[in-house]
Amino acid sequence: MAAPLKRRIGLGLLTAYGVGVMVGAGIYVLVGAVAGDAGVWAPVAFLLAGLIAAPTALSYAEFSTRLPEAAGEAAYVGTGLNSQSLALLVGLAVVVAGTVSAGAVLRGGVGYLSAVTEINPVWAMIGLGGALTLVAVAGVLESLALAAVFTVVELAGLALVVWAGLGADPSPDWVAPAPPVWTGIGLGGVLAFFAFIGFEDIVNMAEEVEAPERTLPRAILISLVVTSVLYALVAWAAVRAVPLDVLGQSESPLALVWQYGRGSGAGFLSAIAVFAALNGILAQIVMATRVLYGLGGRTKALALFHTAHPRFGTPVLATFLVGAAVIFCALYVPVETLAETTSSILLAVFALVNGALIVQKRRAPEARFRVPMAVPVLGLVLSLAALSVAVRGIL
Repeated sequence: MAAPLKRRIGLGLLTAYGVGVMVGAGIYVLVGAVAGDAGVWAPVAFLLAGLIAAPTALSYAEFSTRLPEAAGEAAYVGTGLNSQSLALLVGLAVVVAGTVSAGAVLRGGVGYLSAVTEINPVWAMIGLGGALTLVAVAGVLESLALAAVFTVVELAGLALVVWAGLGADPSPDWVAPAPPVWTGIGLGGVLAFFAFIGFEDIVNMAEEVEAPERTLPRAILISLVVTSVLYALVAWAAVRAVPLDVLGQSESPLALVWQYGRGSGAGFLSAIAVFAALNGILAQIVMATRVLYGLGGRTKALALFHTAHPRFGTPVLATFLVGAAVIFCALYVPVETLAETTSSILLAVFALVNGALIVQKRRAPEARFRVPMAVPVLGLVLSLAALSVAVRGIL
């Protein structure tokens, strides 16, 4: 019998993990693009995006109490839609999405690092990717504790940006705001939705969480609320401080907020963005390896991954495989391709999970944590709508 994973994670670390992977490096570049669509109403667009993500997050929360397993999405779809082939496909899709996402973040993080040092980018990707893989091997408590430190650094940086933006002289766009254009706010909300991807990673830690039926839904919901408020505050500070025509064209919008608010350079934000990148990479490596572990318990072809190291309590073989794939993606696959692939895969998975919950709720209504049937129905509709937008963007 394969050695089980060790239950060492409580609500605090799991929530920090969720917030960290959701915040990631994306918020450091996404604010300007959302402001380009929504104008000074960008904070509303971020709150709207949180509302778009909420039904699917609630669906995950209910399913996490029904089936608290690693490879959560695969278990949900396999049970709800009664298809183990589809479950395997979903599980592998999540592994691919996590791997390519980590590759994109590793490449972007090294880009920030190269901006402040003269380090060789290739060796930096190999070194950082290898080091984070070893941390993931060492233990889940160690991995999530380090991720929590990274999350604190990220949040401190964003708090400084908010402080700088609120202390700046208001921009002309803020003083005399244009009336809200709901089409633009809606487009900004769809774009901002991608900043909320990450709550789904929480469920794949189910076999290492204490009291998962109680802890998992709480961590999902707290993470979603915290990030929604944080994103709205950051967007508020940005559109208040920086003229929209400048903000919408910038690839470093938060650095602009600091410059307008404090009148000095924002090189420290590049360092914080590196921490954000490291957090995202570590979180995705940990998540993807747990999905492989869970799939190994469901599929004979992947059974070699369904084993944990007797000392570390982690799926070592799966971790090394995912870590190597992350480094490969960072070195050889363009960032745009990585990001577009991740978003499309995850939105398709979201649609399947919502559909599976609709079927499962009709089959077995009782669960420890329940949401109304309208929640997965709305989550299915919104996921399909966002997927159509994402696919059109790729094509």
